[in-house]
Amino acid sequence: MSDEIREIKLIEIFLKVDDFCLAAERWAKANKIHCSACQGRLTISEILTILIFYQHSGYKCFQYYYESGILGHWSSCFPKAVAYHRFLDFIPRCFNHLFVLAHVQCAEAARTGTYFADSKKLPVCDNRRIGSNWVFKEVAKRGKSSTGWFYGLKLHLIINNLGEVVNFLITPANVADNNEKVLLQLFEGVQGECYADKGYLSKLMGMLFQKGLHLITKVRKNMKNQLMKLHQRLWLVKRAVIESVNDLLMSVFDIDHTRHRSPLNAMCHILAGLVAYGFYDDKPSVILPNLIN
Repeated sequence: MSDEIREIKLIEIFLKVDDFCLAAERWAKANKIHCSACQGRLTISEILTILIFYQHSGYKCFQYYYESGILGHWSSCFPKAVAYHRFLDFIPRCFNHLFVLAHVQCAEAARTGTYFADSKKLPVCDNRRIGSNWVFKEVAKRGKSSTGWFYGLKLHLIINNLGEVVNFLITPANVADNNEKVLLQLFEGVQGECYADKGYLSKLMGMLFQKGLHLITKVRKNMKNQLMKLHQRLWLVKRAVIESVNDLLMSVFDIDHTRHRSPLNAMCHILAGLVAYGFYDDKPSVILPNLIN
């Protein structure tokens, strides 16, 4: 990504984030809720922009990104930027804004009627260091994925066929994909057809169908085959598109990070990565001919 494209993306992110912060401030005043508009010399819009733009900057070390980029190359965009260690104190205070902003982006995603669901592991440390990891002691759990056991969290994700995130949920690693509370919260307000793997088979499928969501998965070996429409069979084959989204979140947006020193900072990092993905221009997508549908 060239410097010119990065600066354009930086401006795009700031404008969207600033509009969101202004709307949040108006809502807080209308409801008589205290909402700090700034953190010292930096406004909350600038702090959020710095956190989100990190994912698009190409840097893989936040400290180097901040000292070399924010205090160096893009210093004209942030003339009141504070020192790196001072900025770290601001990150936990941004959790509420990042959480709401991530869900606002989900609400803005197109309701195409075709969705894909999957979960992704978020290990917080190497398996050999589980016994000595005290940072996530009250949050992380042991879980098992298709690649083996791990210690950490799990990201449950729904996307539409355009690659936009429709909803997400972060749970401890030992929470199953077909957990009733997870399904009810994850699929709330989603209507149409959702394609997932066999891990989402649940007794709630009938209730979800009554609410307008047809959850379609492959069957297990001990289950009878069921008739399926041609377009549903083709969409089920295309379910791998969500794996591409997960791969982008892990590689480009680095939400899979095992060196956090605070659970709250970890949540801010994950949420910033999800928000940054919303600004990504080349989202994986699948579009089938109208003749099939």
